[in-house]
Amino acid sequence: MEARLVGITYYPVKGCAGTALTAATLTRNGLPHDRTYAIADANGDLRWQWGDPQLALITPELTETGELTLKAPGIPPVKAAAEDSEEGGEVDAWLTDVLGAPSALVRSPAGNSNRLHVVSLSSLDALNRRITERGAASVPMSRFRPNLVVDGWPTPHTENSATSLSIAATELTFTENTIRCAVTMIDQTTARRAGPEPLRTLADYRRAADGGVVFGAYFEVRREGKVSVGDEVLLGKPHGESSRERMQCRPK
Repeated sequence: MEARLVGITYYPVKGCAGTALTAATLTRNGLPHDRTYAIADANGDLRWQWGDPQLALITPELTETGELTLKAPGIPPVKAAAEDSEEGGEVDAWLTDVLGAPSALVRSPAGNSNRLHVVSLSSLDALNRRITERGAASVPMSRFRPNLVVDGWPTPHTENSATSLSIAATELTFTENTIRCAVTMIDQTTARRAGPEPLRTLADYRRAADGGVVFGAYFEVRREGKVSVGDEVLLGKPHGESSRERMQCRPK
């Protein structure tokens, strides 16, 4: 069975819902507009889902011209106009209303979006088999907020052992494993803290050498180009799981 790209998702606002695509152009900076924006609290610290689960229910829409619209259940949408600034504006008032605390739309820190998070369906299937064997409910892929989802690898966690991936004309190079944190326990459809899964089960068999648990991997774009859902995904030479791991506790 050939491995295929079956999902492409970018996240215009860090921590908020993602936008699924059927095709995208991968650049050295990753997916265009991925995590372009973030939401800050009154102290200027970036909000993240474990602290503010309601972020999961904010759905950003970003047009090709850069116009951003934010939507959330039970409240009219808002557009980010050019006159809105980090010091206030209609968007900040809207975010404050939705999150119940002073909030502001800000540009994400430079260099925040130059990696692609890759997860395979076989990895999720292997995890869910273990979760259901202990009598708990399986978890969807959305818990892990990947950029690219691959189907067709018979061996779970192949993404952690590949040196590179070729998709259409692009080439991606492995950079590090993804260390998971509490955000994976947020139900992305209800914004409910729904632990202890998947972290409890991942801790049984996916512990990193220097702490935390691994699920998914980061890749950087070495050769740019367009990719589409359905494209074949070719593997580079396996290297064994890398020890280059970084805590990801204010993620995606």
